[in-house]
Amino acid sequence: MAMSSYEVVRRAIEFDCPDRLPLRFASMGINDTHGVKWNQIGVGDVTQRETLDEWGCTWVRSEVANMGQVKGHPLLDWNALAHYRWPDGNAPAFYEGMEERFAGSEGKYVITGIFMLLFERMHALHGFENTLIDLRLQRREMEKLADRIVEFNLAIMENTAQRFPGQIHGFNFSDDWGTELATFISPAFWNDFFKPRYKRIFAVAHSYGWHVWMHSCGKINAIIEPLIEIGLDLLNLQQPRVLGIEEVGRQFRGRIAFDSVCDIQHTLPFKDADEIREEARLLLTHWGTPAGGFILGDYGDGTAIGVGMDKKQIMLEAFLAADAEMRSQSVTTLTPLRYASG
Repeated sequence: MAMSSYEVVRRAIEFDCPDRLPLRFASMGINDTHGVKWNQIGVGDVTQRETLDEWGCTWVRSEVANMGQVKGHPLLDWNALAHYRWPDGNAPAFYEGMEERFAGSEGKYVITGIFMLLFERMHALHGFENTLIDLRLQRREMEKLADRIVEFNLAIMENTAQRFPGQIHGFNFSDDWGTELATFISPAFWNDFFKPRYKRIFAVAHSYGWHVWMHSCGKINAIIEPLIEIGLDLLNLQQPRVLGIEEVGRQFRGRIAFDSVCDIQHTLPFKDADEIREEARLLLTHWGTPAGGFILGDYGDGTAIGVGMDKKQIMLEAFLAADAEMRSQSVTTLTPLRYASG
């Protein structure tokens, strides 16, 4: 009997031998996961030129519908703290109608999450340049800001877990941490300032029985090890060429699960079918294992990266073929130490 979508995803994350490659390919109507979120405004209505999110950050976009970017930072000046209204993670309005979003989740792996968890929320509030400067020059103020954001996140998580016990399997968040060369701040400072705050969030998620999924762009190789140390279960990486497919595989294969795709900047928009097939094979070989550890996660907005459905179809078929080949050749399984004790 074939495994359910939930079981396939769970087993992939825990290196417990799923019977096929898990897929998150909503653009083609294929998805082993189901998202259930609280009423997070996030970027708001992308058809509008300007919108506000729940933190009071102003999102601005062009005449073409797109996610946009934060141009209005409510805490750009620390003096604004005197009249700033912090969002309340316990506000009932955040959860109204949330139960209806479970419709269609039967048999699937259910994910909840928070867009812009910590670092991204800090610079959305305070401005990117100000945030980088004040992490060094105004450490006390930045700690207060970070901790206030963490408390909001924990309230969202607690309310969600209490309302839907046992119904959610994963916690997903975004924090872009890298340029195409390195992390925005030194790994040493990241470990000192951010690692303990992420650790606190991850521990709470695990206490609810949730896996922790993180999306991050850029070359974040230097912080993958500490993320593993504090319990991150899965990394969503959409620029595998930037990180180095073989390099990441040598260091982290079998130690953390990956939700990835052919490179959205270097491969999908510009390479032909043969090169897409080769990259799919490389990713499964170097980032996956015979026991799991890899999920194919489509980049949803193909228009934004100049990729049509024809390229997506080629990629999907390439990963399925590579997965079938890997399974036919595999005679052993891998059980990493992090799951060996159950």
